[in-house]
Amino acid sequence: MLRLTLLGPVQVIVDGAPLTGIAPRHRAVLAYLLLNAGRVVGMERLIEAMWGHDRPETARSQIHASITAIRKVLRAAGAAELLETRAGGYVVRPGAGQLDARNFTELVAAGALREALDLWSGEALEDVHAHYVGGARELWNDRRLSAYERLVEAELAAGRHEELLDRLAAQVAAAPLRERLSGHLVLALHRAGRQADALAAARSYRAALADEQGLDPGRAFVELERAVLADDPALRPAGAAPAVPDPPRRSTFLPYDIPDFSGRTAELERLMGEGHGAAVVAIDGMAGVGKTTLAVHAAHRLAARYPDGRLFIDLLAHTAGREPVDAAAALEALLRQLGVPADRIPVPPAERGALWRAELAGRRVLVVLDNALDAEHVRPLLPGHSDTLMLITSRRRLVALDGAHALSVDPPGEEDAAELFERIVGERAGREPDAVREVLRLCGHLPLAIRISAARLQHRPRWTVAYLAGRLRDHRRLLDGVSAAFALSYEHLCEAERRMFRLLGLVPGRDIDTGGAAALAGVCEEEAEELLEGLLDAHMLLQLEPGRYTFHDLLREHARSIAEDDGAVMRLLAYYLHRSRAAMDRLFPDSVAQREGIPRPAAPVAPVRDAAEASAWLDAERSNIIATAVHGPEICLGLLALAMRPFLDRQAHHDDALTLHTLTLQRSRMLGDREVQARALADLAWTYWRLGEYERAEEHAHQALDVCEEASERARALLTLGNVALRRRQDTQARRYLGQALDLTRIGADTWGEAHVLGILALVLDRDGRPEEARRHLDLALALHRKVGNPAGEAVTLDHLGVVLRHQGELAQARVRHEQAAALYRRLGNTGDEAVALNGLAEAAGDPARAAEEHEAALALADLARNRPERARAHAGLARAHLALGRPERACEHGRLALGLYGELGVPEAEEIRAFLEDAGRFIGRDRPVSGPESGRAIWPSGPGR
Repeated sequence: MLRLTLLGPVQVIVDGAPLTGIAPRHRAVLAYLLLNAGRVVGMERLIEAMWGHDRPETARSQIHASITAIRKVLRAAGAAELLETRAGGYVVRPGAGQLDARNFTELVAAGALREALDLWSGEALEDVHAHYVGGARELWNDRRLSAYERLVEAELAAGRHEELLDRLAAQVAAAPLRERLSGHLVLALHRAGRQADALAAARSYRAALADEQGLDPGRAFVELERAVLADDPALRPAGAAPAVPDPPRRSTFLPYDIPDFSGRTAELERLMGEGHGAAVVAIDGMAGVGKTTLAVHAAHRLAARYPDGRLFIDLLAHTAGREPVDAAAALEALLRQLGVPADRIPVPPAERGALWRAELAGRRVLVVLDNALDAEHVRPLLPGHSDTLMLITSRRRLVALDGAHALSVDPPGEEDAAELFERIVGERAGREPDAVREVLRLCGHLPLAIRISAARLQHRPRWTVAYLAGRLRDHRRLLDGVSAAFALSYEHLCEAERRMFRLLGLVPGRDIDTGGAAALAGVCEEEAEELLEGLLDAHMLLQLEPGRYTFHDLLREHARSIAEDDGAVMRLLAYYLHRSRAAMDRLFPDSVAQREGIPRPAAPVAPVRDAAEASAWLDAERSNIIATAVHGPEICLGLLALAMRPFLDRQAHHDDALTLHTLTLQRSRMLGDREVQARALADLAWTYWRLGEYERAEEHAHQALDVCEEASERARALLTLGNVALRRRQDTQARRYLGQALDLTRIGADTWGEAHVLGILALVLDRDGRPEEARRHLDLALALHRKVGNPAGEAVTLDHLGVVLRHQGELAQARVRHEQAAALYRRLGNTGDEAVALNGLAEAAGDPARAAEEHEAALALADLARNRPERARAHAGLARAHLALGRPERACEHGRLALGLYGELGVPEAEEIRAFLEDAGRFIGRDRPVSGPESGRAIWPSGPGR
């Protein structure tokens, strides 16, 4: 019998045994096809699902290889017909009962909840990693939790409360603001005769809700609390029944466990002894001693004891050229690994820490915190009262970490080091034991040095171990310990490769391509590629993906220790500048004139062939460009910011935009360059407006006006001020700012800017009760955007036109405009603004069920782009839609999320949604849907100009 599983590890199971021969990437492709079972999935969609925008050049060949591997496995299972090739792509057609995800959905629909939950064998899509997996995993895990809540409700109704208490309490601790779960816990405790505990649980939920949202519980919860206090006989159980299982929740993010791990017997015994419950173990030791390898190996051996999650994060404290990951960012990553949705993760670090500890409560989780700086670095990440084992690695002894068990790791003894060397080299090592001991001594018994030296010998069949020892000995006077192994590899390079190695030590970014290396060394790309490949063959570089090269951390340090900058970083920065400009000209041809101030390169830069190549290059190099701007020479930053700003804005890389524009502002102020200073201030104002930080946007826009002399930059600052006033519903101010901006764009013959200002001004006119005038503005704006060839501006204008049409009651025409805008944004890869169009589409739906579906789609995109205004708008829309559908509890859940976001933004919608929540609370407990004009009323639609 054939079974295909997604609700746990992705596997093909025949007669109860999983088939082998399918690699993790192949399983990721199989899982995506299964998630879309019965539908044809095209090549581009598969590539997007696997890598998103960060697709490698070999994406198509990798997909073809995956399909081939999947076919081979299916043929071995006697089910080759399951995977079909169609003209438009591929389709998987599982038979009845073969796919566990489909079985789960059918069983839940049939009310067989226990049987449905029994299908789960871990976290959805366990051990599969791809761009699409995070969202799919969250969706399916949420479906499992919803099924569990329904099952608990049924079990409580049948009187099976005693068996639920422990696991139900853990669920509530993990989701303290979920009213339905908290209500179940209160009822179960009361029926178990624990009235005081039931009331305490109710108070805990009430306090948590007040602290987090500033709200009171819904009517149903309040009634339950009163009934418990009065010991209402209606709450008493009807009888007993078998225990209810809690669906397992597991997350596995441990790195690969190397197959040739050896030694460390004492350390492993110690760690295995610690792994019987809650503990914090701090593993310290020198660089290269194998702390991470030990922690990961131990974590894999202990994994079965911690079924609720195995988490891992590299804190980057001793990674050359990188800043350590701060506690807030680390908490976000760990919470996401636990499956917490983005919209539940608060911004303040203290609140993130509280949520982290609450999520761990009641779970058995193993966490590896790798590469920590000191005790203060990891203190906010420690668990509270839970069965969590935390393994922390650091080059420092964390003596100030209260309650931590210290485990100092020294270089391995001779026997363990020899075993590692022999596993890599093979039988040659056994023939020369004295020479092996000498090599180990020269390597300082450091595992990393041993691996490098042994790998060198492994690929030199004519070398003896004694010869290797001699070569290491010759360099003993130059470098000590692990550096001796590095120096040996370095000595075997040709002079051009040595120079490239030294120059690469200066690179601030995480990796480099052949074009960047060519600029760094001042050579042609063909020569640069030859040198990089030589370094790769010598194991002096790593290649984690085709065409891109990086260092191991310790090799990077070694390269930096011997590097001398002959202007190389300046050449690299210039390459990034001119290549960025070329990419922007492909992606944003409508704004080429804005980049005319950037001089042409002195040396040739490889052309960008098309928009796809431009996007791929920018996606790959963005973090490197920002790192080089931060750590490189402080010149041409203004030009780099000018080149990069449209990409950073459209792709919602707002943190990078803030970094780059802030550096540009600081540098321009130091040099007294008012033109660049004005542009940087205007860019910062716009970016802060995008992030919903309206006070800072307003502040920087006013500063820009103080120093701006150029009409176009003054217009941009005024446009931002107009947008801020529009969001705050300060219509008089908005009209004044936008009117001034419009005059400036027309005086300066700035067609591009005029079109943007007209689009925003139309929204003010519409809200002022002048829809016909608003539509004339939008028609003109649309014509101007099309004239200059600006599809992004065209999309914005279409979306605004949809808003005006909806306000006039023309819903069908409004939806047409929003759909056109969404399609344009989708084509441009503009996720954040596509969410704007989808929210507008939902608000013009006229049908609460359709509105809910479209607001959900908008919310997913807004989460991805970290677009707070549209997240708030989507939650508010979902609140109204669910209330109209007769689901007041879900309406209140979304309403509270909207309230929190609108409160952070400081906009009038906060008071509207607060009033909505008060009204919605009156409907909780009714058995009829809400109807009437207020049930589907949307918040005023945002639609920022671009």
